[in-house]
Amino acid sequence: MPPLSLHPFPPKLIPTPSLLFNPQTPNLYPQSSHLCYQTPNSTPKRRRFGLQIKSLDAAQVFDYESKLAAQFRSSQTLTIAVIGFGNFGQFLAKTLTRQGHTVLAHSRSDHSAAAAKLGVSFFPDPHDLCEQHPHVILLCTSIISSAAVLSSLPVQRLRRSTLFVDVLSVKEFSKALFLNSLPPYFDLICTHPMFGPESARESWNELHFVYEKVRIGEEGSRAERCEKFLSIFEREGCKMVEMSCAEHDKYAAGSQFITHTVGRVLGMLRLESTPINTKGYETLLDLVENTAGDSFDLYYGLFVYNKNALDMLERLDSAFEALKAQLFGSLHDVVRNQLFGNAGKVRPLLQENVNQNGAALVRSSIAGRAPKVHVSDSFGDDNSMLRVGIVGFGNFGQFLAKTIVRQGHKVLAYSRSDYSDVARQLGVSYFLDADDFCEEHPEVIILCTSILSTEKVLMSLPLQRLKRSTLFVDVLSVKEFPRSLFLQRLPPYFDILCTHPMFGPESGKNGWNGLAFVYDRVRIGNEESRVSRCVQFLNIFAQEGCRMVEMSCEEHDKHAAGSQFITHTMGRILEKLGLESTPVNTKGYKTLLNLVENTAGDSFDLYYGLFMYNANAMEQLKRLDNAFEALKKQLFGRLHGVSRKQIFENEDDSQVI
Repeated sequence: MPPLSLHPFPPKLIPTPSLLFNPQTPNLYPQSSHLCYQTPNSTPKRRRFGLQIKSLDAAQVFDYESKLAAQFRSSQTLTIAVIGFGNFGQFLAKTLTRQGHTVLAHSRSDHSAAAAKLGVSFFPDPHDLCEQHPHVILLCTSIISSAAVLSSLPVQRLRRSTLFVDVLSVKEFSKALFLNSLPPYFDLICTHPMFGPESARESWNELHFVYEKVRIGEEGSRAERCEKFLSIFEREGCKMVEMSCAEHDKYAAGSQFITHTVGRVLGMLRLESTPINTKGYETLLDLVENTAGDSFDLYYGLFVYNKNALDMLERLDSAFEALKAQLFGSLHDVVRNQLFGNAGKVRPLLQENVNQNGAALVRSSIAGRAPKVHVSDSFGDDNSMLRVGIVGFGNFGQFLAKTIVRQGHKVLAYSRSDYSDVARQLGVSYFLDADDFCEEHPEVIILCTSILSTEKVLMSLPLQRLKRSTLFVDVLSVKEFPRSLFLQRLPPYFDILCTHPMFGPESGKNGWNGLAFVYDRVRIGNEESRVSRCVQFLNIFAQEGCRMVEMSCEEHDKHAAGSQFITHTMGRILEKLGLESTPVNTKGYKTLLNLVENTAGDSFDLYYGLFMYNANAMEQLKRLDNAFEALKKQLFGRLHGVSRKQIFENEDDSQVI
């Protein structure tokens, strides 16, 4: 081995397995306990060891690649100052810091503790914040306070190229505010993230982010900074929508303002979940939950600072009035028919029991029993087949028949219209003559008629041709009415089961699993065969995964007036507005569109029946009317107060831009 250094008698280095290569220097260094040196006077020790070289390829502090990486990261991040560090400001800051941006914050309230948890530098004094020269000022204040907050900022301490961004829910107002209040050397972007802490608590993916580049300097660095800021939202999967502020406000009045209005009206009703929620009612509960957390200031700002909002409020008011006129007009026709000799065609049951406001009080002699609610998941393993007769083979009758046939039961059908072709495709035996139908002795007869035609259809059936133990079942959306009808019109030897599948062809198109099926065993014979047959019929729905809810008819109607009737009422009001999808739909607005879609397919007869034959419906309609009037009074009362301040007190401080 060559000598390590010049020496008259250079020692020979005998390497050992512990000889290492020092990554800090290009030289080998020995460990004394493992090396043997040979001098001229010493006896050489002949030991052979393999040379083992270990190396470490570690980037150094001043490594060129590390410097480049750091410079690149720095070029991709921004220093962003959030003005207004409340819920929404903190909501945005979480994502900004996660992406590696430097976030500063200022607010009139002390949010220093929350800022520290998020890795944000909090500045109680706006002068101190502005002296940090952030690249972007992000205004996260309320609509109403934005002008006052902006005017309080010492903008003279900022760089003259600073980018100002707002996130308000109205855009023409913020655009005018920026242009009128800020010097022309500042850049401006007006944005609206169409989501918030509640609707985007899981992710921002696929949610709309609307923006307009109001004023961006010509320098390449300023345009690049603008794109860096927008990329924050693009990286999170937002749908980036470039749109003028005027166009945004036009769409927002028809979507966001209506959504908040409906949410607040329903919030005033104090809607609660029931044991028999429909999908439509659950969407209303979700809407209330999503809007309840927003302050009245936000809603008032949407109203005052969007010039299209008043027109939309007037249209909503007109739609509600038109629906009430349609309801009461139909009620008036019924009363006139009763008074002038044509009551037999559309006479409600127990016409003498009509209360002061016109809602039918349909109660049987035993309707006053204590309400019961029982939820069951199992009805035994009896899978023997039934002969089920369906009277009224329209959409809902066909919808039920598909599943009943699939389960192997024999299905017969009768209707006033000819559905023989449809019945044949479904494997159903169809009868155009009611006598022929009844002579087949179905074990169960399901009445699938509309509420208004139920009594007439029942009375037209040749009941004498049926077996005296036949089980009669209804599927109407009101329950006290058919219960009274069956008890008064059917001979006592027939069994009676009142049911309400809380779903239909639209909401149950993907299966019935988890959907509520409400029933009341009104009258079932004591014989084991009749009890077993009732269980067999209920098992049709239990097998499909329905949530089986045993509940008295009276209790059902109490819940349904506050859920199903309200759901259909809101759906019909919104349908009259002609709401359409927009390029900037919020989650709440999509809920309203889905509600309209789910209720628009139902006939007015169904809705009128929900109103006419549920004793609780009129009270709910009055509550809805009162809630809407109270909301309008709250809006216009505040507007009146602002106007008085402008005229008599402090016009400059309260001026509405």
